[in-house]
Amino acid sequence: MAEGFRVGFAGTPPFAATILSAILDAGFDVPLVVTRPDSAQGRGLKRAPSAVKALAVSRGLNIAQPPTLRDERACSELTRHPLDALVVAAYGLILPAPLLGWPCHGCINVHASLLPRWRGAAPIQRALLEGDVETGISIVHMDAGLDTGPLIAVEPLPISPRETAGSLGEKLAVKGGQCVAAVLSRLRREGRLNQQPQAANGVSYAAKLGRGETTIQWTASAAVIDRRVRALDPSPGAATELAGEPLKIWRAEPATGRFGAPGTIVRAAAEGIVVACGEGALVIRELQRAGGKRLSAAAFLAGHRLAPGVRLGAGGG
Repeated sequence: MAEGFRVGFAGTPPFAATILSAILDAGFDVPLVVTRPDSAQGRGLKRAPSAVKALAVSRGLNIAQPPTLRDERACSELTRHPLDALVVAAYGLILPAPLLGWPCHGCINVHASLLPRWRGAAPIQRALLEGDVETGISIVHMDAGLDTGPLIAVEPLPISPRETAGSLGEKLAVKGGQCVAAVLSRLRREGRLNQQPQAANGVSYAAKLGRGETTIQWTASAAVIDRRVRALDPSPGAATELAGEPLKIWRAEPATGRFGAPGTIVRAAAEGIVVACGEGALVIRELQRAGGKRLSAAAFLAGHRLAPGVRLGAGGG
């Protein structure tokens, strides 16, 4: 274990848990893990721990779950734990100034994009929505801005053509864990880290996805809709309607050609349900009705008859 070098960690979802696991497996002493309070999940809305808390419990780590960081008491409870560095990965709360200056070497953020592109809360989803061919991990020395701090390390990662937010997030989490573990090793060994300011050009913001952005607009091209389906998998899912009832599309592929009015089902077969788009068509391979399970096109059609000409989307039927 890296004795005498204390690394705090702040994170919440599975992406962050993978990074915390890499830090622990690298032998670093993690005296404190900060994560969001347990949240209501599932149909029964039972309170469940975050992925980071579950990992921390399994490793016997000290855990803090402040509901807010906006008051002095919450900050003082944390800062009584001396740290050499605090690693932050998808924590979910903005760190105020007292916490940025808390560790001896400051706070280090693991961000899932090639900064300054896609600063903000949803860099993985935004990269997929925009059809980016490359993303990566940026290790940042945090300042008071939104992902604006100087860069410590950058590791690019190509985006494969059929990537989803889930599969890309897993790859980035592994790369992020490896990268930040190497950074921490260098910091412990040398007592400092080389940093460089982010480029002034190429800045873009990855705002959290709004509710309206989950709805498929069938007048868009099949390529654009396909990117939306992949960007919203595994959560919250790309949404449409069938006969006025909610329907989620989980897996699909674009097809080229002329198919008719956008949103119209052209063919309903076991190998895929073909829906006309503004340009081309979407071949749906997996979908889900409200309250049901994710089903293949074949399994869905076995229980729900669909005929050519049926329209998907608001007002369809």
